[in-house]
Amino acid sequence: MSLSKTSLLRKTLTGSTLALSLLAASVQAQTINLSYNGAPDADKNAVHVFASNLKTLVEEKTDGELELKLYPNSMLGEEQERMEQVISAPNLNIASFAGMAPIVPEVYVSATPFMFDGFDEARRFFDEGQYWQQVQQLFSERTNGAEILAVVEEGGFLAFTNDKRPITSPDDFEGLRFRAMDPSQVALYEAFGASGTPIPWTEVYMALRTGVADGQMNPPMYILLGSLQEVQKYLTLANIQYSDQFLVANGQLLESLSDEERTALLEAVQEANAQARQDNQSQVESRIASLEEQGMQVIRPSEADLEAFRSKGQPAYLEWLKSQDIAPELIDTAMKDAGLSS
Repeated sequence: MSLSKTSLLRKTLTGSTLALSLLAASVQAQTINLSYNGAPDADKNAVHVFASNLKTLVEEKTDGELELKLYPNSMLGEEQERMEQVISAPNLNIASFAGMAPIVPEVYVSATPFMFDGFDEARRFFDEGQYWQQVQQLFSERTNGAEILAVVEEGGFLAFTNDKRPITSPDDFEGLRFRAMDPSQVALYEAFGASGTPIPWTEVYMALRTGVADGQMNPPMYILLGSLQEVQKYLTLANIQYSDQFLVANGQLLESLSDEERTALLEAVQEANAQARQDNQSQVESRIASLEEQGMQVIRPSEADLEAFRSKGQPAYLEWLKSQDIAPELIDTAMKDAGLSS
């Protein structure tokens, strides 16, 4: 064989080897969509902090074999649309109660108002409790194997805001109109003598600005995220509910992963959640201070005030739960997990 032919053959083989290597790399790398609410702003969106951490950790732990593509700001649709996507396609989605409840209304039990004294109690409830394990199983059974992989904090505990008057007791709600995230919040407002109207998060600012609603409830982070301090004057830190969303994975996606990839994904979820929790808790007070600096009047209820909220709101909410065809024994299990019954 001549030298020129030998050189040509070597170049051809080298080119083929490179092409095969690039093809193998492209086949190995799997891109997974991760959708969620809120802006891609680490200072104002705890869910984005979690999503960003998860992306980095998954790609590191799988040496780039799995890649996450982030879709913030509900880019892939509102809550129920995104939930339909994650059930039918190999995606990840971080859902709020509005996305979860149509499938597992049992999730409303975890939103019982004034259920937790602080972060430690809330995290233990989800990380270790029997109630949450049962909800995870029910969700998987009803979604062809989709799984709830994590409970993601979205900024602390919910606080009441409004633009009419300071709220220091349940009586102060009388006659006010509130934006509700879902029917469970409507039930809570009605227990206090107010009315509640479900309004999507993307429409909350305008609803408050135009007077469609007088107030709403969210953690301080979401108030900042939505610039609600521009249209709300009073902030009542009543620690109403633990503010959380839920990372959901498509069942077929999980089945398609190798054992190593699935282990890496689950480890990344756990680590990203721990990092996001720490980041979130460290910023709660500074976010409240920021809202105060921007003109909101901050009301910190006394223990007696909080007990008044609890004694009126919690029983009414539990009555509402009973009307939702949720198994009473599951409610009892949740109350035991939360330390609210023997």
